[in-house]
Amino acid sequence: MKRLLAKALKNAFNMTKEDAIALTKTVEEVFDGNEEIEDMNIDKYARSLFIELQREKLLKIRREEYKEQGKFIRKYFWSFNNNKIREEANKVKTVEDKYEIYKKIPKNAWLIRANCS
Repeated sequence: MKRLLAKALKNAFNMTKEDAIALTKTVEEVFDGNEEIEDMNIDKYARSLFIELQREKLLKIRREEYKEQGKFIRKYFWSFNNNKIREEANKVKTVEDKYEIYKKIPKNAWLIRANCS
């Protein structure tokens, strides 16, 4: 999973390989080998990172509500979105042709312009 997450981060955020690996290590340290972690157990910097990863759908958040001593309590749990991580890691980046715009112009437009000269 570590390699897939690094590739997914690299592709999703257009990062260097080294930065993606460092970020992967940070995320894995926070998860500490668990499949799911409680939001209250992470610091605000990790939470900020997780929110960014959630925006790219690489992480998921689950809410649990229960009643304790007459009050409703909500707990949030973070987990990996394995399907999206695999999808993003296997995404092939296509190199955009900078002359693609010229292919969209009809051929007769080129001929008309050539005859005017």
